Amino acid sequence: MIKGSVTLVLPQRFLPCIHIGMAKSTMSLLLNLLVVYIVCVSSSAQVCRLLGQSALSLLSADRDINIGAIFSLHKSALFKIHNFTSKPEQTTCGSLNLREFKFVQTLIFAIEEINNSTQLLPGVSLGYKIYDSCGSIAQAIFSGMALMNGYEETLSDTSCSRPPAVHAIVGESNSSPTIGLASLVGPFGIPVISHFATCACLSNKKRYRSFFRTIPSDYYQSRALAQLVKHFGWTWVGTVRSRSDYGNNGIAAFEEAAKQEGICIEYSEAVFKTDPEEQFLKTIEVIKKGTARVVLAFMAFGDFVLLLKAIAQHNITWIQWVGSESWITSQNLAETKEYSFLSGAVGFAIANAKLVGLREFLVNVHPDQEPNNELLKEFWETVFQCSFRNTGSGDCTGTERLAELQNEYTDVSELRIVNKVYTAVYAVAHTLHNVFRSSTNTSKGERPTPQKVCKSMKNVSFTVKTGEKIFFDASGDPIARYDLVNWQPAGDGNIQFKHVGFYDSSLSSEECLQVNQEHMLWTGNSGQLPVSVCSESCPPGTRKAVQKGRPVCCYDCIPCAEGEISNGTDSSACFPCDSEYWSNESRDRCVLKVVEFLTYTEIMGMVLCIFSFIGVLLTAVVSLIFYLHKETPIVRANNSELSFLLLFSLSLCFVCSFTFIGQPTEWSCMLRHTAFGITFVLCISCVLGKTIVVLMAFRATLPGSNVMKWFGPLQQRLSVVSLTLIQVMICVLWSTLSPPFPYMNLSYYREKIILECNLGSALGFWTVLGYTGLLSILCFVLAFFARKLPDNFNEAKFITFSMLIFCAVWLTFIPAYVSSPGKFIVAVQIFAILASSFGLLFCIFAPKCYIILLKPEKNTKKQMMGK
Repeated sequence: MIKGSVTLVLPQRFLPCIHIGMAKSTMSLLLNLLVVYIVCVSSSAQVCRLLGQSALSLLSADRDINIGAIFSLHKSALFKIHNFTSKPEQTTCGSLNLREFKFVQTLIFAIEEINNSTQLLPGVSLGYKIYDSCGSIAQAIFSGMALMNGYEETLSDTSCSRPPAVHAIVGESNSSPTIGLASLVGPFGIPVISHFATCACLSNKKRYRSFFRTIPSDYYQSRALAQLVKHFGWTWVGTVRSRSDYGNNGIAAFEEAAKQEGICIEYSEAVFKTDPEEQFLKTIEVIKKGTARVVLAFMAFGDFVLLLKAIAQHNITWIQWVGSESWITSQNLAETKEYSFLSGAVGFAIANAKLVGLREFLVNVHPDQEPNNELLKEFWETVFQCSFRNTGSGDCTGTERLAELQNEYTDVSELRIVNKVYTAVYAVAHTLHNVFRSSTNTSKGERPTPQKVCKSMKNVSFTVKTGEKIFFDASGDPIARYDLVNWQPAGDGNIQFKHVGFYDSSLSSEECLQVNQEHMLWTGNSGQLPVSVCSESCPPGTRKAVQKGRPVCCYDCIPCAEGEISNGTDSSACFPCDSEYWSNESRDRCVLKVVEFLTYTEIMGMVLCIFSFIGVLLTAVVSLIFYLHKETPIVRANNSELSFLLLFSLSLCFVCSFTFIGQPTEWSCMLRHTAFGITFVLCISCVLGKTIVVLMAFRATLPGSNVMKWFGPLQQRLSVVSLTLIQVMICVLWSTLSPPFPYMNLSYYREKIILECNLGSALGFWTVLGYTGLLSILCFVLAFFARKLPDNFNEAKFITFSMLIFCAVWLTFIPAYVSSPGKFIVAVQIFAILASSFGLLFCIFAPKCYIILLKPEKNTKKQMMGK
């Protein structure tokens, strides 16, 4: 025989003995789970007899309608080795669990309260049948079968039509036994309502169709714990769990929620109360070697106690414990001095409640109420550390008073789970009340079927005396509401469970978790929040780079690149600034880019301004000299009118350079280019006029030549005006159709903005420049031809040299203009204007000023006409 497996071969005549409606797949499951041998006697008798012993209820009261209940009244079952030569004895259990016994008495208290009520189930009394599972899955299933079948050892043809033994089952306290129980009774439609089974797997209605509970599912607790850990900034945690449905499913849900919250789990250890000591020591070594300062213990109470005993021996006191509802409000743990390292623990607990009259009911329990009930005697012996079997000292007299005791049983300050037992009984009662009220056969005294009770329980809704509204969702779960508790020392030296927040799943995701962190204490009763991270937080201005081969919570902090920022801690990426912004030095804020343009205050702008001013000043000085000596031959010989017009245009050229300095505006952009084009054309037109006059003057000396009449003063003025007017028309068209405008150049430099004048129309700009160049080349060619004409002062050779400088400057300007960055393009343009202007001023007027001021003897008509 394979251990843990039972195979039964049933004859066809046995099938009528099985409850009607049982599915074949479920029948196969139950036959493999239950170690109950059933055999049918002869076909004529049609009687089925149980082989073995059924579970017996420890407490019962048979009334109109009975409620079944299964609790882990004893902490463990005492298994015996069987030799298979005799009928095995009934399994015995050891070590009475006072908390579970308190649950039992609360159930009885609620039933008695309902029976005494005239509003709820009037005329119907509730009874109970309470079984002990001893914390064993098998015992829970045996108890479930006993509640379904009753006490009869033989089943006949009429057994299936008799009233059911119970209409609902309350229990069990642990998830794994509850799973077995719900799987067993689910196909029969008997409702199972648990007060403490929190495994999220039980919300699966396809598998556990008749299961309900008054305690929230671990699905919500796990998500609440993940949000809590994230709230405190703990991104690097360890977990320990019970190796059971409760622990495995709870941690699985937590890990899923933690991943969504960006929390990493360093290690995940699992233990069970039946594990050898070596397994607990291995878990402790993992905790000691780990770097996580926060450990989540998602463990059943019995498993956690064994782990705590091992931890106490190894002096592990630096851990910040986060607990699940199974132990976080355990008074037994809080009062144990060797577990003082749990001080500062934080976790979610079921909301506390006050049940009026419960303490009086609890302390009134006495063995004399049922003299033959061994459970009451065992309870009395446990709490008073006495024995009814002793005849000497230490014997129980029955005069002991429970009211004088202060222990887990008599304490009613923490009724969190007790209230869920109370609520479960009332849920059954209200469901029955609704069924009776809606049933047409109530007057006939017919009792409802468990299936009808189960169907009605899905829609039950009521408010208990504590003010809590109870109803079940489609999965059989209530609304998830938790208290956030913190273990803090009380004034008497004991531990108190300080209420520091809550979690309510019915609220929005932003409001569901509320924490009053100011009133919390941490491990070692410290007021400073522990830090549990794999890597220190990355400050603003950096981003996280995950370390190769490690979880995402382990990372290096990489500074953001230029032009990118991260303005929060632990940023996973750096974000580029907008086009008009740039990152500051710390890379945590985008600031406006530096707007660059050629200003008057910077050195280069000041130097150019100084040279422009010098040019204007020199032009004015030359003009003054020429004006003072306007009657002298050298001034008159060179067409004084064109000379003064040329000096005026040169001064405009020098002044024009000022329009290129300063912040570009719409008017300055338009003015600088048009003024530049017009003033230079005016200047070149004057030079061209002077060149033509010199050239034509010598041709007019030839016999019969009448050329000079076409190049008199009027014609000279007209030529200058005409040539300049053409440039004016070009500039007007350019400014009208597509004028220059201020433009922020964001592409040349990443870290700053170049504020410049966009040409608007490149064709207009190059047309203006080309027309100026065309006149300059024409002037240069004509002056070149006239350079060797006979005269003591031939102005043509100076014009040639000045035009050579002018053309050279502007030919080199073109590539420099195209390739210069930012404000330097403006500087190049100003330099070209100043260089060409100074070239014209010095080449044409410097020799004349030299003669006027330093060689006045040469400033005579004779000297001018000499060959």
